Amino acid sequence: MTVLVTGAAGFIGFHVAGALLRRGERVVGVDSFDPYYDVGLKEARLGLLAPQPGFTMVRGDLAEPATLDQVLAAHPGVDRIVHLAAQAGVRYSLENPRAYIRANVGGHLEVLEAARALPGLKRMVYASTSSVYGANAKRPYAVTDPVEQPVSLYAATKRADELMSRVYAHLYGIPLVGLRFFTVYGPWGRPDMAYFLFARAISEGRPIRLFGNGTLLRDFTHVDDVVAGVLAALDRPLPWGDGPPHRLYNLGNNRPEPVTKLVALLEQALGRTAIIEPVGMQPGDVEATAADITESARDLGFAPSTPLEIGIPDFVAWYRGRYPA
Repeated sequence: MTVLVTGAAGFIGFHVAGALLRRGERVVGVDSFDPYYDVGLKEARLGLLAPQPGFTMVRGDLAEPATLDQVLAAHPGVDRIVHLAAQAGVRYSLENPRAYIRANVGGHLEVLEAARALPGLKRMVYASTSSVYGANAKRPYAVTDPVEQPVSLYAATKRADELMSRVYAHLYGIPLVGLRFFTVYGPWGRPDMAYFLFARAISEGRPIRLFGNGTLLRDFTHVDDVVAGVLAALDRPLPWGDGPPHRLYNLGNNRPEPVTKLVALLEQALGRTAIIEPVGMQPGDVEATAADITESARDLGFAPSTPLEIGIPDFVAWYRGRYPA
């Protein structure tokens, strides 16, 4: 049988598709190759996936209703979906809100409709975000915490995805698992993320801006740990309970770190000193993120094992190979 992976040329999608292929799965990837960030990086990821047996890539916009109809008609046998395609980025949602409604709400609806049309669908796993917790003062964040006061449109669209998914699970019995990712980083990462921006600026001798005047805490989670959580959410029997077959889980490192530590590790790995420019908080940002992974550990066997001290040198080794000085 076959796994449909949306956003397969994206950061997490690329790693998930690769992991599925390595264990012998057939994978159909769908990606729009949106130019929000360097399309060349997405093409390079595809260049590693495309030659592998069992992989097919379809270029298409998920928000267009015909896209998945055509994909599923051309590739029968899809029995699982990993939906990772989205318009990412908290700050960009302030500049281009319509892109988030179209991709994250409209696109998610089309994937749910595709799931509803697959009679043999075993499960759909989809990406949510730690941003849904907004400015909750209680930390670490638990999946049972209130999430009705988002502070960015990005977070609001991902919370909408969670609610829509619960409705589809209730109405149609579709088994759905939403994963709230916490600051995922690693090789082949997104160039708009802080660790990537910092690495580039330090390498080029340019200043880096530390939002929140350098006081922010983030639950940095290595992509390898996230992939393990995604596959577990796809594979493991889950305690659905008496309600709709819909579950939410946090995938975080369970170890919040100051952003200043991230900078120090980048300096050490790159062998250069950062030029730091402290600035205030950005609209839509939060002071800290921290994942309570009690449910993820119990139901998914999720046990993140990559501390920042290992993950950042891992990323820098890839970065230097991809962007030699």
